[in-house]
This record gives sequence, structure tokens and C-alpha cells, in this order.
Amino acid sequence: MAKKAPRRTAERIAEVTLALFNRFGEPNVSTTLISAELNISPGNLYYHFASKDALVNHLFDHYEASMLVLLDAASDVRDIEDAWFFLHSLFEQVWNHRFLYRDLNNLLSGNRHLETHFHAVLERQTLAFRHMLESLAAAGLMAINPDNIETLSATMSVMVTYWLSYEYVRNPRQALEPASAGLALTRGAQHVLALLTPYMASQDLQTHLQALSLAYSANASL
Repeated sequence: MAKKAPRRTAERIAEVTLALFNRFGEPNVSTTLISAELNISPGNLYYHFASKDALVNHLFDHYEASMLVLLDAASDVRDIEDAWFFLHSLFEQVWNHRFLYRDLNNLLSGNRHLETHFHAVLERQTLAFRHMLESLAAAGLMAINPDNIETLSATMSVMVTYWLSYEYVRNPRQALEPASAGLALTRGAQHVLALLTPYMASQDLQTHLQALSLAYSANASL
């Protein structure tokens, strides 16, 4: 069996940095710590990434690319199950780059690249929710007018953006640890999806939505 080629140093640096940022928060991770974790010299680190901000920007760019691909799928949502899967996938992207959301205000205030690009992602996220709601309404699953679609899509976007902050305040020591991922993601998706309940076109659809949310919640707690 042929041996796998060793990963490139830049890829290893990005992977380890993401794990450290996610675990400890970006402000608490220095380039010295990253170098020590990788067992490489600071000079080797700076050869690939000239600064800590360059690392942050690199990780954000990967997040942005993945997020935009996912958001483009919002208009393909055709039923409640599709909506749940889309929301859960969205929260997975948030979780995988949770350091961005954990320290969002701090990062935006000190990094021009994030300040401009994160705003664009947020706008696309809100637009994606609007497309999802319009798709569900067109399929006859929701009874909602355009003004409410505008308001609801913004509300959903706010909840997704700040859900992990809420989880962190509830349980600072454990909320953002890997072991908490299942419950955090499911609770977030469940609460966002619950916003749709009053607009379901029938009582049967409301009941179906609630049952779906409860089923996923039960699975996540196992």
C-alpha cells in the first residue's frame, strides 16, 4: 500500500490553529502557542503566514467559501425535512468555525477583512432564509406575507449568528467543547425552526414540524 503524502505545513498550521482558536478563543491563542503545538519554529510559522491576522483571514476565507455554497442551496428547500436539514447544516458550519462567533465583535473591530466580508456573509445568510421561506410558501406549506418573510428571515439570521454566544453564556465551561456539539447544534436548529410554526399552513403541518423537532432533540441527547 502506498504511503500517504505528508500534509503540507501550511495546511497543518491552519488545521491546528482552527482547533486552538475554537477551543480557547482567538484572543487567547498566540503564534508562540501555535508554533509550540506544531513543534515548529516561529520563523517557520511566519514563513507561511506573516501574522496572526493572516491566519485568521485564511481560516475565515475557507469558512466563507463553504458557507456561501451552503447558502446557495436554500432555494432548493421544498418541505419541512429539507428546512431542518438546511438549518442543521448551517449550524454545523457555524460550529466548525465557532471561534468567529465566540469573539465576533472583537474580531470585527480589529480586522478590516472580516469587517467587510462577514457583513457580506450575513447579508447572504438573511437572503438565503428569505429564499427558503418563499420556497416553502410557494409549496403551500406556509401562509406568510412578504412583509413577514422579510422580518422572519432577519430574525432567523440573528438567531443563527448569536446562538453560540447564548450557549456560551448559559454554560461557559462546556458549551463550546466538542462533546457539546450535538446538543448545541440541535437546540439551535430546533429554536430557529420553531419560528416557522405560527406560519404553517395547517394544524397538521404545525404538529409535524413540532414532532420533527422533538425527534431530533431526543436523538441528540442520546
